[in-house]
Amino acid sequence: MITSALFTDFYELTMAQGFWKKNKDTPSVFDMFFRRQPFNGGFSVFAGIEPLINTIEEFRFSESDIEYLKSLGIFEDGFLDFLRGFKFSGDIWTMEEGSVVFPNEPLLRIHGSVIECAILEGLILNTINFQSLIATKTARIWLATKKGSIMEFGMRRAQGCDGAMSATRAAYIGGAAGTSNTLGGKIFGIPVMGTIAHSWVMSFPGEEEAFDAYAEIYPENTCFLIDTYNTLESGVKAAIESGKKLAARGYNFSVRLDSGDIQYLSAKVREELDRAGFTDAKITVSNELTEEIIESLVNNHAPIDSWGVGTHMVTGGSEASFTGVYKLAARSENGRGGGLIPAMKFSDNPEKTTNPGVKQVWRLYNADGTFKADILAEEDETICPGETRTFFHPSNDWKSFSFAAAEAEPLLKLKMKNGGRCQPEKTIAESRRHMEESLDKLDGSYKRILNPHIYKVSLTEKLRGTKLAFLRSKTKTGDKK
Repeated sequence: MITSALFTDFYELTMAQGFWKKNKDTPSVFDMFFRRQPFNGGFSVFAGIEPLINTIEEFRFSESDIEYLKSLGIFEDGFLDFLRGFKFSGDIWTMEEGSVVFPNEPLLRIHGSVIECAILEGLILNTINFQSLIATKTARIWLATKKGSIMEFGMRRAQGCDGAMSATRAAYIGGAAGTSNTLGGKIFGIPVMGTIAHSWVMSFPGEEEAFDAYAEIYPENTCFLIDTYNTLESGVKAAIESGKKLAARGYNFSVRLDSGDIQYLSAKVREELDRAGFTDAKITVSNELTEEIIESLVNNHAPIDSWGVGTHMVTGGSEASFTGVYKLAARSENGRGGGLIPAMKFSDNPEKTTNPGVKQVWRLYNADGTFKADILAEEDETICPGETRTFFHPSNDWKSFSFAAAEAEPLLKLKMKNGGRCQPEKTIAESRRHMEESLDKLDGSYKRILNPHIYKVSLTEKLRGTKLAFLRSKTKTGDKK
């Protein structure tokens, strides 16, 4: 865990000195949200908040950090003294880890002085963006397997040590059953899994000798890797011979495919195993698997029992990053003693214009318990079940819908108060269960791998009015408040 507050973008510190010199270290509210779904998908999984809260509690400038900043010749001694006492002292409202989330709604709402909120920006985005990306990717893979058994095999392909550890954690929240990352297993309490490598097989005179040796040591957990030389001509035949010796001792076995035409080979291997009487022997596959490949294999009834996924799961595959951003939503009107007023970023691209003010996110439910829409509301608003309300598209002003929710749930919960955790830390298992429960309440049209339906994220009439007032003000004066 990085606890040095130097883990921030340099311009945050130069701006912080500016705020300090101009006596503008005043109360503010920032939102963290994301702009579009990764992987052209219909949902994302929120992850990373629990370790983020732990880090924020310890985020400080050490004396060596201060000396480094002093050596740059940019910062005044008075400001460096100010940083010596830095500690986040504000409040954080957040969605629950494992929540299914959608673009343009606040995942976190941070209340604090403008300097401390600014210094936290890089840490917040780095943590939430990466873990949410990997949790989302894993959930897509998990759904493609029809909620089958997935092993996260990605440590050797991850972006560095921290990337591997964060990915292991996020992948478990997203649906992976276990990991090959032994340290991740220890730290996060995740089941550790593995088979054997090609090097084990190649170090023996033949495959049967290699399999016999492994089965002798690990008879209760034997998985034969059968594609080292020739899957059908030698690998599966050797596995069957070794399996017969295991069966005589009262044990079963499984096999793993790591190359070739998985659809064809898995079917042929299944035939060979069944013909030899090993109908209970399981087939595991790996080899650059993606959710699209897995979905095709499942839809074509490939006889596969479990999946080992590495590269594409822990790196995000085709998607380089999660599009999370961090924007000022409210600021002090009259210095430290004044109340908060809404703030809003304008853009020539309507989708990049932010939603102003201190906001809550309400999730509306259909009568059958599924999600209908998420609604951005001003903090003092309440959405009551059974009440028909009209809600508005955040950027296309002419689009709206009316709905009476069977249930309405506020999603942002107070997680930190005055710089300290005010709710017990959720376990990784609790976050995973929340992911599963959330996905069960999301209609299947949003979970399609290809061409998913777009989930509604809309504004209340009151918040829409506040936003339109800002837009009219800009049109009249050009003043970007």
